[in-house]
Amino acid sequence: MSLVNFVLMCLYLMIPGAVANMIPLLVRRVPFLDYPIDFNIKIKDKPLFGRNKTFRGFFFGVLGAIIVAYIMKLLYVYPFIQSISFIDFTQVHWVYFGFMIGMGVLVGDAVESAVKRRLNINPGEPFFPWDQLDLLIGGVIFLSIIKLPTWQMLVFYFVAVPLVHIGLRHLAYYLKITKEKW
Repeated sequence: MSLVNFVLMCLYLMIPGAVANMIPLLVRRVPFLDYPIDFNIKIKDKPLFGRNKTFRGFFFGVLGAIIVAYIMKLLYVYPFIQSISFIDFTQVHWVYFGFMIGMGVLVGDAVESAVKRRLNINPGEPFFPWDQLDLLIGGVIFLSIIKLPTWQMLVFYFVAVPLVHIGLRHLAYYLKITKEKW
């Protein structure tokens, strides 16, 4: 496998998780399921996750990952797509794949939010490098049930994901989707 093909495979595998991570920002004004996943529980007068982690975000984030996985499954008939896919969609159901990566990314983000609340870091404030790695760690853990990553994949992701995440956050800021660049 060439380096270019390996990079394409790694990037292609990230797409559903990236969508799951971005969709909660895009649907934040939708009133459906707008309730915190921590049910407003507080630990030592601090929210468990915070107001920004909602059932709406999880629902639409996971749904977005599943939809992208379905598109990936439809495209899997093309030899080029097969050549850049770590997931064999003849062996792995697209709903299962989309659900696992979407849920993993969002759970990783929620755990990082809980840590930020304990450390008195406000939502949206930088928490480098965890803001960039939380979704990766959660996504890799959940996705490991389907596809165990190689050490090469992990090295690539721990370098590429922070760079992609920072770039997308800046893009969202300049498009006025979010109020923070970080």
